[in-house]
Amino acid sequence: MTTPRHVLDGYTVLDITQYIAGPTATRMMAEMGAEIIKVEIATAGDRTHELPLHKNGRSGYYVQQNRGKKSICIDVKQPAGLKLLRELVAKADVFVENFAPGVVARMGLDYAAVKLLNPNIIMCSISTFGQSGPLAHLPGYDFIAQAYSGITSMIGEKDGQAYFPTAALGDVGTGINGALAIVAALLHREKTGVGQYLDIALLDSYFYCHHTAVQMYSLSDGRIKPTRSGRHLPYGAPCSIYRGHDHYIIIIGGVEHQWLQLCNAMNRPDLAEDPRFHTGAARVDNMDALFDIIQGWLLSLPSDDAIMARLNEFRVPSAPVLSVEEAINHPHMRQRGTVTRVHDRLLGDVDLPGFPLRFSAFPQNLELEAPLLGEHNGEILSRVLDYTPEQIHELEHSGVLFSKRV
Repeated sequence: MTTPRHVLDGYTVLDITQYIAGPTATRMMAEMGAEIIKVEIATAGDRTHELPLHKNGRSGYYVQQNRGKKSICIDVKQPAGLKLLRELVAKADVFVENFAPGVVARMGLDYAAVKLLNPNIIMCSISTFGQSGPLAHLPGYDFIAQAYSGITSMIGEKDGQAYFPTAALGDVGTGINGALAIVAALLHREKTGVGQYLDIALLDSYFYCHHTAVQMYSLSDGRIKPTRSGRHLPYGAPCSIYRGHDHYIIIIGGVEHQWLQLCNAMNRPDLAEDPRFHTGAARVDNMDALFDIIQGWLLSLPSDDAIMARLNEFRVPSAPVLSVEEAINHPHMRQRGTVTRVHDRLLGDVDLPGFPLRFSAFPQNLELEAPLLGEHNGEILSRVLDYTPEQIHELEHSGVLFSKRV
C-alpha cells in the first residue's frame, strides 16, 4: 500500500478560480495533498499574474495563492476549449469556480450540466453575495461584502469614518469555509456515494464573524445599535489599545480574574475595590478614567519590553501591535512555520504565510511550487484525458492551449 502524501492525497480538484477566495480554498486542499488542476483562461490566465510585486516577470501574489497547483491554460471561447473543460469535469472529484453567478451556466457548466457529466462530483461555487437573493447579480470583492455585512461599520474611531483592514480577511475566510464544505461533502460522499452542490458566499462568511453585535441588537429589540468604538472594546473594560514607548499595546482585562491580575501587575490592588471599577459594568461606565490610569502606568515603565515582561509575569492577556516586518521576523512565527520561507524558480527565496493546519500524522508540510502559466497543458491532457502528442500539438497550434513563462 502506497503511503499517502497527506490527508487529501488521491483526490483531484478542477479549479477554475482566480484572485483570492477561490484560490484559497484550492490552495488549502493542495497543502493537504490533493491534486489541483488549475484552469486558467487564455491568454491572461489568473488576473493575479498582473498584481505586484513582480520579480523576473513573476508575481509574488500569484505564487502565494497557487503553490502546489498544476496550470492548464485554455481558450474557453473556442468549442474545443469548452470540450476540454467538460472532459476534465468528468474526471474530477471536485469542481471549484468563483465567477459571477450565471457565468458557468453560460459556459454550459452549471451544476445540472456538471452532474450529468459526473454524477458523483462535488461542485463548489464561491461568489460575493451567493447564487441567490436580490444582490446575487452584482459584482463584488472582499471589501464590498464586508460593507454589506455590517463589519466595516464596526471598524474605526467612535463617531468617525469607517475603515477597512488592508488584509483579505473575507476572501481568506471564505476560502477556508469553501475548503471545509468541500471536505465535509467528500466525507458525505464516502459514506453515501452522493455528490452535491455547494454555494459559498463572502457575505455569509463575513456576517458569520459577528460575535456580539447581532444578538445584542436583536435581544435589545434594537435599542443597542453596535458601531465602531475606536481604541476600546465597547462592552468590556479594560479592553483597549494603549500607547507604549515604541508600539501600541493591546491589553485585555475585562474578565474578573484578569482584571485582578492587571491590578496586581500595576501594584494597584486598591483599584479592584474602587467603586468606579469594582464590577465589569462599572468599568465600562468609567472606561475613559480607567484608560487614563492604565495609560499612565504603562508610560511610567522604562520600555515596551519592561511593560510586556510585567504583564506576562502576571499573565495579563496583552500584546504589542507588531508591524508586518516585526511579525515576519518574530521567533515564534519562524519556529512554528507561521511564516515559511520557500523557493520559487523565478522569484528565488521568499517569505510567505505558512499553512495554518497541523496534522500529527503528517507533521511536515509538503514541498510545493507554483506553476507557470499553462505549464502542465501537455501533462494533464496526456495523463488525465489520454490525448496523444499530435492532438496536444494541434490544440497548441490552433490557440486552444496557451502557455507563458510567468
